[in-house]
Amino acid sequence: MDQVEFINGKTRLYGIVGDPIEQVRSPEMVTWEMQRRQHNAVLVPLHVAREEFDSVMTDIMRIRNLDGLIFTIPFKVKAASLAKSLGPQATQIGAINALKKNQDGLWQGEIFDGIGCVEAFKRRAIPIHGQRLQLIGLGGAGSAICVALAYEKPKLMRLFDIDPQAIARMVELVKLISPQTLVETGVAHAEGIDILLNASPVGMLKDNRLPLDVKQFNQDLVVFDAIVMPENTPLLTLAMQCGCTVVRGREMMLGQIAKIVDYFFET
Repeated sequence: MDQVEFINGKTRLYGIVGDPIEQVRSPEMVTWEMQRRQHNAVLVPLHVAREEFDSVMTDIMRIRNLDGLIFTIPFKVKAASLAKSLGPQATQIGAINALKKNQDGLWQGEIFDGIGCVEAFKRRAIPIHGQRLQLIGLGGAGSAICVALAYEKPKLMRLFDIDPQAIARMVELVKLISPQTLVETGVAHAEGIDILLNASPVGMLKDNRLPLDVKQFNQDLVVFDAIVMPENTPLLTLAMQCGCTVVRGREMMLGQIAKIVDYFFET
């Protein structure tokens, strides 16, 4: 019988939890990074329904060879309650996207979305410091991105979310992190903006909507979309048609994969 080398009875299991889940690229990318580092481990997609999250996760976390979980939409905020302790960014934001089982059997959580977003811009040599930003979406990923961007000291941050409490909370955090940054709220737009960032799920999979009401962009605008699938979302497609520089969700994912694998295997 033919055999494969990347999985066997001693393989340590990691999962990515979401609803939906078919859009994620983490299983192949994180597994490749773990295998490249010669860890006997794989990451598998786990489709957990929103209404079943609390009951299902309790049982999943009892699996003996499960050492860690990654969380995607819509569970990043809710998953924080699964952790016995939180890392510094997760404590500040109140959300996680990585949960690991420590040697004592207790679970610890942290969030890496913001770190990955900033890393994607750095790899492209696109400055954030001193720039004017519009950020759409302040959920688990969006709040992490918001905090990480604030640490880069932009000139202006304009924030939009459908949840007014999320907006108010992020406004206070940005002011605390970067007092010199002007913070605005209101309907999302791209006028007078240098970088437009979408951290909402609008445009995911077969959703053809745009996250803001716009028909054309100035070609000097930089447009980022945190969505990984499709790679060219409706927002990025429009931006490319207008000649804008685009930064894709896959680039953010690459920016945080090494950090997440470090986190999973650090002692």
